[in-house]
Amino acid sequence: MSTNEHWQSRPEGGGRFAMGLILAIALHGGRRLGRLCLYPITLYFYLRRGPERLASRQYLQRVFGRPATVWQVFKHFHCYAATCLDRIFLLAHGEKSFQIETQGLDLLDQRVAEGRGVLLFGSHQGSFEALRAIGARRPDLPLRVVLDKQKTPAMTELLEALAPDVGASVIDAARDGTSIALAMAEACSEGAVVAMLADRGRGHEVLRHAELLGSPAPFPVSPWLLAHTLRVPVVLCFGLYLGGNRYRLIFEPLSDRVEIPRHQRGPALDALISRYAQRVEHYIHVAPYNWFNFYDFWQDTPAVAEPGPAAVGERLGI
Repeated sequence: MSTNEHWQSRPEGGGRFAMGLILAIALHGGRRLGRLCLYPITLYFYLRRGPERLASRQYLQRVFGRPATVWQVFKHFHCYAATCLDRIFLLAHGEKSFQIETQGLDLLDQRVAEGRGVLLFGSHQGSFEALRAIGARRPDLPLRVVLDKQKTPAMTELLEALAPDVGASVIDAARDGTSIALAMAEACSEGAVVAMLADRGRGHEVLRHAELLGSPAPFPVSPWLLAHTLRVPVVLCFGLYLGGNRYRLIFEPLSDRVEIPRHQRGPALDALISRYAQRVEHYIHVAPYNWFNFYDFWQDTPAVAEPGPAAVGERLGI
């Protein structure tokens, strides 16, 4: 199976039995036992997931400028497994077992205080789940997360069983585009922070290319068209896993109001996506093993006609 296969076509790792087993180990044995079990679990997926293994090797070669070793690829897999395990503890017990430092939180607070709502754009780096720690610290701050529940149904069921209130705050990206866009607009009108990942495109959606690690890579345009339509501040968020029980949440204001002129749509989108890609690349170099796009992120993509802002409900990219 080639790494050119689209990420949506890859099956969820494990399944309900495996997720239930991990949950039982984690909650009854504790985090220390859970982390010990990560080594055989990581080895199992390293051996079974050939396309992901190849994609990891190719990505790490881009980052380090030399062929990746077996240990580096295994470490990449293990880092991902560690953040998945920590999602269980973050939802079940909050942040009490973790050291979560923040950077730029005061800047996010300033945007939230305006009362217009905020779009929080992240990427598949580190743990976006660590963002929920901010929600726990600030219960007065409504947080909604746009997430495709259908992509990882076993993991979604597990996490919602642990924290039903968290599940209720999710805007399901598997719904039709109009419903998702309306739900996001409603949340913003209530002053909420609406978080979504903006680096992966679905098979049917419009993409534009920006430079990433030395080559053009495809990024979805819908997050930026949504930002233009909703007219709310956009803040970037990166939840980096630093090893052990340590995370760093970084907030970087990108724009107080995204403007995409009708007659300059292409250049405006390219400029926005390029700025986003530059920050993604910056944090790739800060924490290389935090990259969790286990497919050929730079694969060739066909050209698609550009939609207008009225069509932003067509896609909401997780």
